[in-house]
Amino acid sequence: SLERRRCLYLRTGRACCQVVEVLLAVLILVCSSVSCGSTGGYTGLPALGGIYYYQYGGAYSGFSGADGEQAQHLDQRFYLLKLPIARAAMAVAGFLLVFPCVLILVGVLRVPWYFPAWLLIECTLYIVIAVGVLPALYYFLHSLLSVYNSSVCKEREQLYQSKGYQGFWCSLHGAEIAAGLLGCLAAMAYLLSAGLAVGDYRTVYEQKQKTLQL
Repeated sequence: SLERRRCLYLRTGRACCQVVEVLLAVLILVCSSVSCGSTGGYTGLPALGGIYYYQYGGAYSGFSGADGEQAQHLDQRFYLLKLPIARAAMAVAGFLLVFPCVLILVGVLRVPWYFPAWLLIECTLYIVIAVGVLPALYYFLHSLLSVYNSSVCKEREQLYQSKGYQGFWCSLHGAEIAAGLLGCLAAMAYLLSAGLAVGDYRTVYEQKQKTLQL
């Protein structure tokens, strides 16, 4: 009977929202890692940016002499500019991934039934995180735009375009835009979970009152 009760939690609306939050966090984590490793959208088959391709100089096959060294130098500087932003985004995504997993475990163990006030704490945490995601998204996109507006990115873009390479534009690419949209969806999911937590608190409170009366 206890095992059945634990499994029933996974069919509740709050558990479904938590599963969605886990999936969104995984997608944000993937998009953040792509943003760190992306060169800006160049997707030619021989220039995917693999370690062996760059190691043997294939990525700079259109360059010669000083131009090749300059391209490599600009790539390294551009990568280092984006690296702290991507790491911060991946850290936030990791937290957003762990948090709902912990709450799913708490729900399966029926902690809210034995301690209903936990649902109010959970609701508060949901609201704080949902509100905190918005400035985090602003910082993420604003920092990326600052990198793309930097002289390093502009010089890099001009150098690659002069050799006929396309895709090294100084603008947000698909993975970064997707991370921003997924962050907005995650904030909405957390607000929905907060509302469901309040509803579940009322339900648990009423059930406990009926149990005490009986």
